[in-house]
Amino acid sequence: RFQACVYFACVFQAMSCGIHYLASVFMAVTPNFLCGIPGNVSSVLFYNSSESSIEDIWTLWTSTENYIVVQLENGEIWELNQCSRSKREVSLDLSYEYKGNKSIFSCSDGFLYDDTKWKSTVVTQWDLVCDREWLAKLIQPTFMLGVLIGAVVFGDIADRLGRQRVIWFTSACQFVFGIAVAFTFGYYSFVIVRFLLAMVSSGYLVVAFVYVTEFVGIKARTWASMHVHAFFAVGIMIVALVGFLVRTWWVYQIFLSIATLPFVLCCWMLPETPFWLLSEERYEDTEKVINIMARWNRVSTPCKVSELCSVQQDDLVGGRSGDNDTSSTKKHNILDLFCNWHIARRTITVWLIWFTGSLGYYVFSLSSVNLGGNEYLNLFLIGAVELPCYIIACIGMDKLGRRNTLIPFLILSALICVLIMFIPQDFNILVILANMAGKFSIGVAFGLIYLYTAELYPTIVRSLAVGSGSMMCRVGSVVAPFCVYLRSVWIFMPLLLVGIMALLSGILTMMLPETLGKPLTNT
Repeated sequence: RFQACVYFACVFQAMSCGIHYLASVFMAVTPNFLCGIPGNVSSVLFYNSSESSIEDIWTLWTSTENYIVVQLENGEIWELNQCSRSKREVSLDLSYEYKGNKSIFSCSDGFLYDDTKWKSTVVTQWDLVCDREWLAKLIQPTFMLGVLIGAVVFGDIADRLGRQRVIWFTSACQFVFGIAVAFTFGYYSFVIVRFLLAMVSSGYLVVAFVYVTEFVGIKARTWASMHVHAFFAVGIMIVALVGFLVRTWWVYQIFLSIATLPFVLCCWMLPETPFWLLSEERYEDTEKVINIMARWNRVSTPCKVSELCSVQQDDLVGGRSGDNDTSSTKKHNILDLFCNWHIARRTITVWLIWFTGSLGYYVFSLSSVNLGGNEYLNLFLIGAVELPCYIIACIGMDKLGRRNTLIPFLILSALICVLIMFIPQDFNILVILANMAGKFSIGVAFGLIYLYTAELYPTIVRSLAVGSGSMMCRVGSVVAPFCVYLRSVWIFMPLLLVGIMALLSGILTMMLPETLGKPLTNT
């Protein structure tokens, strides 16, 4: 009962991480737009269609290369493109085709936006189009950079100061920064606050994985850890739902951030994990936490400090006999993940799996834009398709083991990458199904690696190991868009790279130990 309450409180907050990671999908969307005009419009012409206002033309707008002809109340006739406008020197009659002289002007009067789908986005708020378009494209990469830094920073802090304090701090900051984003006064303040939001969201997710792993027993650890991902996917589905209902970006951001509030109000009640307290030799505090757990779970056997001391001493003696460098009092850093060749090889393999999982996930996701249709439904389904993926992963991990599930799914994703290359491009449905199968298989590996990493390392560097792995995962998500740009070199180049990485990861995983049913190591 105690572990269940702690677990569901933590994974509820994981939904808000999924929300903030994907919020920019609708917040930073670029609607149809045109150059602004220096006056009131009397009539509008688009090919053979004549309307009284530009708002009526948006439904006919099909290509960004088209232009619209408008006549002002003072008789001037202008041609409006997306990033420029031209004034016709001879304005006798309103016609679409014109062979005479034109004077070209920049968009000094701002831009006109199609607000039929979105009333307001950050792009329309700060005119992030044309020569400022690169600023809009920086919104998600800067967020991912914050995620990368936050994973390492808070993973390390959690090993030094404890999991509980980091969970308190990051969850409170998620709510504060989430609301603050909606009230930013300019583009640069918006990006900075989103960067800080990314850091604390990433920090929470990394530490929450370690936190629930250390509280949940061996029997339920697989399902508990994997379904943190499921709640993250529910967060993605919430983004789709809120995006469908709210079309003004700052109201949309406030609604998404409010999801964090219930956890912020009760997170101060969460205890520190006994594993971390024991590794810090705080035996009395460990005894208190375990006795609270015993009362909640109606277990009559009390915990004795002397028993904890003897367990810890046995661990330390065993640890020192195997490795003379191990010390319970030493402050640990990322170099401890490379303390000897055995651990270094394990770290390199784990990092490669994190990188490949993220790279494959985003390359397959970007390839799925061919689905078309309703973008809100598409995002909802992208979130929903992850749920069965984690159930399959859980069953495989419990029945076959962590390593024996990871290897076939990594190799399967590599084979699917090769298969897609041989499917004729005319077979759209088959191509899409193969891409979704690839995303499903890489998703199993991607979800599994969190728990596997936590089980492969001892308590003293566990958060650091998961945090550094998450950093490699973010590197993969930053590299993924550049990988997709390689389609211009060869259409299958992104799939070839993902296939090679997945195959290499699958082969190296064979050298990792199995952790199914094994107790977590302390030293």
